[in-house]
Amino acid sequence: MRQALVLAAGNGDRFVNGSSESKLLQPLLGQPLILRTIHTAREAGISSFEIVLGYRAEALRAVIEQHAPRATSIQFTYNPDWRLENGVSVLAARDRFTRGHFALLMGDHVFEAGALSRLLQAPLEPGECVLGIDFRTTTPEIVEEATKVRLDGSRVVAIGKHLREFDALDTGMFVCSPSLFQALDRSRSLGDTTLSGGIRQLGVRRLVRGVDIGDADWYDIDTLADLEKAETSLVALPERV
Repeated sequence: MRQALVLAAGNGDRFVNGSSESKLLQPLLGQPLILRTIHTAREAGISSFEIVLGYRAEALRAVIEQHAPRATSIQFTYNPDWRLENGVSVLAARDRFTRGHFALLMGDHVFEAGALSRLLQAPLEPGECVLGIDFRTTTPEIVEEATKVRLDGSRVVAIGKHLREFDALDTGMFVCSPSLFQALDRSRSLGDTTLSGGIRQLGVRRLVRGVDIGDADWYDIDTLADLEKAETSLVALPERV
């Protein structure tokens, strides 16, 4: 498996820095967030990318096409409903992933290549998905904003931002099968257009496993403060950048 679906359609309402450009073009250690996501995934073994665009699509596409890693295939899907939740962006690219498993990544999540490699190497049954999860203790502020998961053994049985009882945090890194699209259809019919809603539907069928990312670093960049904290942390750990 060498293909990935990257969600890059949203406008980052919480990322306030006085600019109207996409949050994903903001630099982290001199590199735009979206390029860091693509280059890190390439380091983990991904060679084919489907990027879902929406807000400021043309500007993002131009930067990606100009600076994408060598020896990669980059294709784009436009989501006209980019103002809706991220599950709609996943569904926009469904025709590109009709068989086999694929990595699913958030364009605004910073992660280590080794964490994604763990997911890519996880054994998978037909129709099954795996989610990178983090068991480590962190600050109450991060926990409150994070999507959380509850487990039964290694199976994800509940997922959401507002879980009161949980076992780990959702890192935003997945390896999925096309079964995700049907699950998202089902979730959308029930009024939930989030990616978590689709994962929740698969979880009911015990088709989602959590994979511990160990001590790998990851950052969900929702705000300018998140970006600054990530940069400070990465500068402090140069050997793991």
